[in-house]
Amino acid sequence: MADLAPSKLLIPSLSCPFPSLISPYADQVDEETFSWLVASTMIDDPAELGRYREACYGLLGARTYPYAGHDMLRLVTDWCVWLFAFDDAFCESDRRAAEIARALPQLLAVLDDLDDLPADVDDPFARAMLDIKGRVSAAGNADQLDRWRTVTKDYLFAQVWEAANREDAVVPTYGDYIFMRRRTGAMLTVFALIDLATGHPLTPDQWRHPDVRAITESANDVVVWDNDLLSYAKERNGVNSRNNLVSVLARHRHRSIQHAMDRIGRMRDDAILRMLLLRGELEGLKSGAVAAYVRGLEHWISGSIAYSLTSSRYTRAWQGVAHHPAGDGAG
Repeated sequence: MADLAPSKLLIPSLSCPFPSLISPYADQVDEETFSWLVASTMIDDPAELGRYREACYGLLGARTYPYAGHDMLRLVTDWCVWLFAFDDAFCESDRRAAEIARALPQLLAVLDDLDDLPADVDDPFARAMLDIKGRVSAAGNADQLDRWRTVTKDYLFAQVWEAANREDAVVPTYGDYIFMRRRTGAMLTVFALIDLATGHPLTPDQWRHPDVRAITESANDVVVWDNDLLSYAKERNGVNSRNNLVSVLARHRHRSIQHAMDRIGRMRDDAILRMLLLRGELEGLKSGAVAAYVRGLEHWISGSIAYSLTSSRYTRAWQGVAHHPAGDGAG
């Protein structure tokens, strides 16, 4: 696979036509979510906890759900941190597919609320997920809870596929990767919480509307492809390097690393254009809930860009790299 040293790579401009805002609860929620993480014991290594504090994940929630009240911002931020912790423990590691598969029953039992769920859930990730599920249930209706549970299951099963690629040293095909990245990236699990945070629940018919599904898919693509670009330096020499669109394009489309990154830049810009066109179509529904959901998707794109370009989770590996600033045209 063609490669270049990170110091010679140029990240494409992450243009964004959507407004960039931040919640007034940003600092408070960052402290509270970190305390929740420590209490959960999902991460127990002091050095790793130090990296989590430095990354200020509360700012991600504050930027991607800037409209949320305090309690809802805590919920969505805690869930984002659960996903980061699970990713670091299971997905950015050398854990085998079978090992991840064997970890799923307790998580799935929590999601399904089975009658035989142990009274004392012993796995810290399952305990923290049980807490999150209870808060989702309390904040939303049955449809919203089922929606979140369904896409979270898809995310968990997709991690077994990703681990199998690592285990067998497989760079997935372009088609397989595009399809599965919409699941491994966990974006549907956070998008499913947008209408809880807005306070304007989507009906099942609105959630299943073809244009809502299409704009959700495009927003998903933008965020995960941006993440592949920004995390490439961190992942390129790691166990998960093959599960990155940069590596996929370089291997299967015979591109250099820089050409692959440039191609992803064009792909994500095309996806943003599709979102703008679909937004116009969805305005015809004259639904306040749909309009709020679409704005929530837009905040996820602008917020994830703003956060990622300043977060130590991504910037440390790119130190010394010149890259175009995000926000060309951003509000």
